Amino acid sequence: MTGELARYEELLEAFVAQSRDVLGEKLTGVYLHGSAVMGCFSAARSDLDLLVVVKAPMTEEERRAYLDMVVRLNRQAPPKGIEMSVVRSDVCSPFVYPTPFELHFSIAHLPLYEADPARYLEIMRGTDRDLAAHITILRQRGRALWGRPVAEVFSEVPPEDYLDSIWADIGGAEADIAGEPVYVVLNLCRVLAWCRDGLVLSKEEGGRWALDHLTDAAHRALVASALAAYERGTPVTMTEALGKDFARTMLAQIRAAAGDALR
Repeated sequence: MTGELARYEELLEAFVAQSRDVLGEKLTGVYLHGSAVMGCFSAARSDLDLLVVVKAPMTEEERRAYLDMVVRLNRQAPPKGIEMSVVRSDVCSPFVYPTPFELHFSIAHLPLYEADPARYLEIMRGTDRDLAAHITILRQRGRALWGRPVAEVFSEVPPEDYLDSIWADIGGAEADIAGEPVYVVLNLCRVLAWCRDGLVLSKEEGGRWALDHLTDAAHRALVASALAAYERGTPVTMTEALGKDFARTMLAQIRAAAGDALR
């Protein structure tokens, strides 16, 4: 473990050890994905993305104990916190979409958990389309912190499921870009890279791919500005008209590249 991520090595080790304590023989493995495995982790802007796999459904007592553990460890995490899902092994192979999950936590949900843990536990179960994207990244670039190897636990995510998952994150880009320009611009870039070239990229890598592949000078300048903001925290240079035009154009290109695969 190198760079800024090394600061959180003890936290990740504690997460594994306490997962084993709470879940015992039920635990299949603990897996790291996201920016931490894609070479672009930054303590200032990244969360710690973890996927936990269990062999059988969790009891209500296990769910509460596990969530309590995650919330305690979250105090040692980067400002964006831990983002974690627990899934059963039987929905990982063969892959089930949308993917059922046993438990989920992100820092955005912390106020609800602190106000009403029982209500939080009731809500945090169901299915999550985002898991198709997480597992795709995990299979290509993630790593096992503990447990069975990634390739033994997770079967391939069908391309149409992965595309549906990432489209759900960008479908409203034209409306969303003004509020989250960095996220939306770079996310559009990496989705187009996958649709055209089959590449599973980080946001940063997607932006760099776009600089080599987009033909519109104003759009390339916007991508460069978003990359600078992502890497160095500088402001994004973007008018409302440019943002909407970029989003509209990128969505059209993604639709054209995806063809019939886009649901």
